[in-house]
Amino acid sequence: MEQQAKEIAELLKVMANQHRLMILCYLIERPMNVSEIHEKIPAISQSALSQNLAMLKAHGIVDSNKYGLQNVYHIKDDRIKKIIQALRETYCNSN
Repeated sequence: MEQQAKEIAELLKVMANQHRLMILCYLIERPMNVSEIHEKIPAISQSALSQNLAMLKAHGIVDSNKYGLQNVYHIKDDRIKKIIQALRETYCNSN
C-alpha cells in the first residue's frame, strides 16, 4: 500500500500543473498532434507545450505514435483517463 501511495503521489505531482491538466483534458477527447493541442491552448508556446508533453511521456502518462513527420499523442493509461474525466466532470461542467 505504501509503494502504491508513493506512485500515485508522484503521478499527481506531474499532473498538478494547469497546462498539463489542460493537455490531458483535450487528449481524453481524441489523440492529437502538437499543432492541434496548441490550437486548443494558444496561451502556451509551442516549445513549452512540447516540454510538457515530454514530461507527461517520461512519466508514462501519455505516449505518441509517429505518422509521417508528426507525433500524435494519446493518454497511455485508461486509469488516467478516468481521473481526468472525473476532474473535468466535477470542475469544468459546473459553469
